[in-house]
Amino acid sequence: MKFSKSGLAKMAGPASLSVLICGLASQVQAQAVSSSRVQPLSGNPNGVIDFANAKPMPLPRIDKAPAPGAPRAPSAAKKSSVGVVPGSDSGDGQTSPIQLAPAKSSLKAVTPSLGVTQANGVTSQANGQAAPYHPYTIAQASALKDKTQNSFPYRAAGKLFFLDNGQTFVCSASLIKSGLLVTAAHCVANFGTGQYYSDWVYVPAYDNGKAPYGKWKGVQAFALPSYVNGSDSCATPGVVCENDVAVITLYKGRSLPGKRTGWLGYAYGGFGVNPSGQAHITQLGYPVGLDKGAVMERGDSQSYIDPANSNNTIIGSNMDGGSSGGPWILNFGIGPTFTGEDAGVDPDPNTVVGVTSWGYTVTSPKEQGASPFTSNNIVNLVNAACAASPLVC
Repeated sequence: MKFSKSGLAKMAGPASLSVLICGLASQVQAQAVSSSRVQPLSGNPNGVIDFANAKPMPLPRIDKAPAPGAPRAPSAAKKSSVGVVPGSDSGDGQTSPIQLAPAKSSLKAVTPSLGVTQANGVTSQANGQAAPYHPYTIAQASALKDKTQNSFPYRAAGKLFFLDNGQTFVCSASLIKSGLLVTAAHCVANFGTGQYYSDWVYVPAYDNGKAPYGKWKGVQAFALPSYVNGSDSCATPGVVCENDVAVITLYKGRSLPGKRTGWLGYAYGGFGVNPSGQAHITQLGYPVGLDKGAVMERGDSQSYIDPANSNNTIIGSNMDGGSSGGPWILNFGIGPTFTGEDAGVDPDPNTVVGVTSWGYTVTSPKEQGASPFTSNNIVNLVNAACAASPLVC
């Protein structure tokens, strides 16, 4: 797969896909939602996902450098139709491992370099090499080989495999209901073409060829029609857009993955954003440029809202292809019991407010962006998916 100068993915003639338009009223306005059910495979004669040779979905990139300094959103942008839907940490954690592919070789925990010692004895954080020098940290979720990815909330995220014209690609995704995934719209559909990919398979907490909680078949993907037909409001067409967000329902057999892993909450409308347009983000994903995409990576960064880029949220990160669709989470982890302190503002734990969407063609900025979760996109998408498959919600 290649991206043109405009950043659009080009697909060569997959089988025709049915599109279902569902009119649903959001809290703001009526918004149609497009969806596609799994279709017969067109280019893979065996009709199976190739887990061993899956290619990372290329991360959409813009070919301009970020402006010096970090732009800030006006305080008026905060708390517009804010909503929070809590997740659940009640997954029992019971594993049923499946070997999907041979393990990647030469993956081992490495003690990071201490970097350059400052005059005051403090070492530098990881930064982009170009303005605005955005600090971040990146590490394996299980850097100490302690299977951290099998604990909540990590295990609510995983790898998403799918077919594009018979070839297997991979993105990242996370559960926001017991059987409902959130990912990037560019991981389910080709911007501006009306064409969907197919045969999504979700692997929670994927770990170097192993599926500790099994694999789960996608049934139906939902994206806003403005993204699918190319009319979405975008600072860079097909790359930096308002609605690069999608959800996928999973097949319900005897159970659903959330019964084992739990699931994350989600929020929209500026949840967690302070009056300067900032929030602290934890990012999970499987970028091929880090550890060959074989294990879950965690990134942490202060974010800012960029009005010049479709009000997308920007973080410092060096994740790349394969990280697309991975969750951007506020209040990550298991919170403390307060014994003299208070929880502060917007304390809801493990709340997804965006998914990895794009980066820069020039990699020195070490930044990524995400479409904001709003009452027009995530709310409509979840409502449409849960109306179509109530048992997964």
